[in-house]
Amino acid sequence: MATQEHDVRTPTFAELFEAISANIQHVIQGKPEIVDLVVLCLVADGHLLIEDVPGVGKTSVAKALARSVDTSFGRVQFTPDLLPSDVVGVTVWNRQSSTFEFRPGPVFASIVLGDEINRASPKTQSALLESMAEGQVTVDGETYPLGPPFMVIATQNPIEHEGTYPLPESQLDRFLMRLSVGYPGREAETQMLDAHGEGDRLDEIGPVATTAQVHAMINAVRTVEVAEPLQAYLVDLADATRRHGDLALGMSPRATLALQRAIRARAAANGRNFALPDDVKALAQPVLAHRLIATPEAQLRGTTAADALAEILAALPVPTGAMR
Repeated sequence: MATQEHDVRTPTFAELFEAISANIQHVIQGKPEIVDLVVLCLVADGHLLIEDVPGVGKTSVAKALARSVDTSFGRVQFTPDLLPSDVVGVTVWNRQSSTFEFRPGPVFASIVLGDEINRASPKTQSALLESMAEGQVTVDGETYPLGPPFMVIATQNPIEHEGTYPLPESQLDRFLMRLSVGYPGREAETQMLDAHGEGDRLDEIGPVATTAQVHAMINAVRTVEVAEPLQAYLVDLADATRRHGDLALGMSPRATLALQRAIRARAAANGRNFALPDDVKALAQPVLAHRLIATPEAQLRGTTAADALAEILAALPVPTGAMR
C-alpha cells in the first residue's frame, strides 16, 4: 500500500501568538489584555517590567510565559545582599585544570525572571544593563553573548513599600514596557478559586512554541511596514513630549524606536504586515509612560507623566491615508 504523505502546515504569526497567549491565560484568568502585552513584548524583542502590589500574579505571568515556550528559563530573587556576580556569573580557579573558568549566572537563559528587582541595590540592578541593552555579558574582560531570544521580565513592588530602591532612569529605559497586572474582576477571581483550588495551574501547561519559532516571529516583526506618515506621527509625538509643560523629561530617540518596534509586533499579531495609528494609541502608555518624568509642579498638582501623555495623544493630529 502506498504511503500517503501529509504536509504539516506551518502556523502563521497570528496563530502562534494566539496559542502562546491562550496558554498563559490558563494560569492568569481575567487579564487577556495584559497577557497579550506580555507576548507582544517577547516577539518585539523587548524586556518587561511588571509593577504592582504583592500577590496579584506578577511572578506567575513570567513563569507562565516561560512554560509556554520551549526554551531555557532563569530566575534571580533580588535581595538587598545580592551581588552583581550572583546575576551575571563569576570566573573561578579550577585546580584540576589549573585554569580560570567562567560559571554563568542565571542571566544566561532565554527568559530571565528578575523577581522584586527593586529590593536589590542600584549596583546590582545595573548588572542587568549590558545584557538588556546589548544581549551580552562582560566578566573579567571576556564577553559572552546571550540568546536570541533573550527577554528579561522584572517584577517590583511600588516604591512606597518598605525596603525598596527606585530603579534609575537608565535602567527603566531598557524596558520596552511597564505593566500593572491589577486586581482581577469578581468573576475572574471566582474562576481562580476553582482553577487553583486543587493545585498549581502552572503544572498543567507546557510549551506551545519552540525557540526557533519565537526567533522567527521576532525576525518577522522587523519586516512589518511603518509608512512614512506613521513615522512622522511617531516623531511628532516624541517632539510633543519634549515640549510639554508638565514633562521634565520627554521621549528619547530610543523610546521612539521602542514604540516603532512595539507597533510592528501588534500589527503582526493582528495579521497585518503594516502598522496603523491605532497601534500607536494602544501601546503608547505601556511603552512610554515609564520613560517620561513629570515636572515637580505637575506632581504637586497630582498630574502624572501618563496624564500628560494621554493629553498629548488626544491633541496630536492622526495621519490619514494609506499606511502601506
